[in-house]
Amino acid sequence: MAHTLDLEGITKAISGMGVDEGALISTLGNSHKDHRKLFRKASKSFFVEDEERAFEKCHDHFVKHLKLEFSRFTNAVVMWSMHPWERDARLVKKALKKGDESYNLIVEVSCTRSSEDLLGARKAYHSLFDQSMEEDIASHIHGSQRKLLVGLVSAYRYEGNKVKDDSAKSDAKILAEAVASSGEKAIENDEVVRILSTRSKLHLQHLYKHFNQIKGSDLLGGVSESSLINEALLCLLKPTVYFSKILNASLNKDADKGTKKWLTRVFVTRADHSDMKEIAEEYNQLYGETLAQTIQEKIKGNYRDFLLTLLSKSN
Repeated sequence: MAHTLDLEGITKAISGMGVDEGALISTLGNSHKDHRKLFRKASKSFFVEDEERAFEKCHDHFVKHLKLEFSRFTNAVVMWSMHPWERDARLVKKALKKGDESYNLIVEVSCTRSSEDLLGARKAYHSLFDQSMEEDIASHIHGSQRKLLVGLVSAYRYEGNKVKDDSAKSDAKILAEAVASSGEKAIENDEVVRILSTRSKLHLQHLYKHFNQIKGSDLLGGVSESSLINEALLCLLKPTVYFSKILNASLNKDADKGTKKWLTRVFVTRADHSDMKEIAEEYNQLYGETLAQTIQEKIKGNYRDFLLTLLSKSN
């Protein structure tokens, strides 16, 4: 029975997101070699029997799994230790290397940071990679996506409290016409790109109200065939909803390894900002449980403790 409990404890400690380092130390560290052999023989998903040579060898996927799960805490600490400008610059660079499926990360950095922080990320990009962020994006991305993304990362938005409502209403009409046009995609419309990449976030809130009145439908309901347009709108208008959805996707048990990495990114980039508390509140409203409770239940070990510590900063 003692062996069974040990095996269950080890399996639980290395399953899921993160690793329960304490359980592994107390269980594996104190185990007899026969106990570990029993664990290897019983864990068919982790080990395979080499009958010819009479030993149990690790599956390659098990080795990769352990390396990944042990690295989550390390990666989170490294990212947290970086200057926020460097962190964002490296995130954009990584998105460019990964390609089309990661361009939403460029949208996130461009549309959820303050004007000063986005400018700082562009400065850090110069220092790290000896070229401008805009230049690198323009050389990697082509077509209508390039125009939008270069426009977004180049932005230095007004952050004051003044809005010309007539101008916001005019922009709402332009956007409504672009969405309704069957002959042109919204992402290819120069006026749409201008509005999204230059207008203040407060101006866009007024535009949002007018658009919904003009169209009788929600601007955030997926108005464009371009996921980049839709995500830019969500990041600019309701960033707490955007980040809550990112967190929920990363915490889904069926998420792929790339999606699971989003969890670290959101925590380390938002924990120093007041909106982390708002994100946690939005998450609770959307999914019916607190973010802290979800982290406590689904994450293990030092990685879990570090995320909970970052979350507590917002309180």
